[in-house]
Amino acid sequence: MKIVLISTYELGRQPFGLVSPAAWLRAAGHEVACLDLTRQELDEEAIRAAERIAIYLPMHTATRLAARLIPVLREKNPQVRICCYGLYAPMNADYLCSLGVEKLVGGEFERELVAWANHRDGDGQGASVTSMERLSFQVPDRTGLPAMEKYAHLVLPEGGYRVVGSTEASRGCKHLCRHCPIVPVYKGVFRIVARDIVMEDVRRQVAAGRSIFHSETRIFSTESVTR
Repeated sequence: MKIVLISTYELGRQPFGLVSPAAWLRAAGHEVACLDLTRQELDEEAIRAAERIAIYLPMHTATRLAARLIPVLREKNPQVRICCYGLYAPMNADYLCSLGVEKLVGGEFERELVAWANHRDGDGQGASVTSMERLSFQVPDRTGLPAMEKYAHLVLPEGGYRVVGSTEASRGCKHLCRHCPIVPVYKGVFRIVARDIVMEDVRRQVAAGRSIFHSETRIFSTESVTR
């Protein structure tokens, strides 16, 4: 199955919401292309060849941009099946379905995306799933995305900069703040990414950075809570 994963906005970082499901889908035997539209042009050849497209919606801005993108995807590949996943997918189910999205996944999305990709028959127009399943995460696969130096970096007080990598150490949140978009999906549930997975992702990013900037220091952030 040829699958394209798309991120429209992720605060200047390499999107974990692409690289984590990419690892799962490739392990399941699917051919995956990742497109970060904040750093890449839309790959029209990949879109036309795709059998499925999944768009990552971690926040409001990403959702607004995706809503403008979906008609473009439909124009270039009228037969493609589209899924939206992330915090804002189930919240906007009716609107996204009106644009032709067939599947919406919230919460822990990796296993659900693999099931959607493996199931060749339709799952039902607008089928929405929010999973709180405890997943055994896989090491993210960052193949095909722009290099880390193309993303947000640390500007030093004396001038110059340091390349910065990021990974996610958890999802959800134990708190129930009324202003937060995490709460309607996770409802106080907190999920941890295993330490060995986090550290292996960090090691691979450091190695990738060293292959380009041998003398630079790598500075990493690990998110404990999604936005």
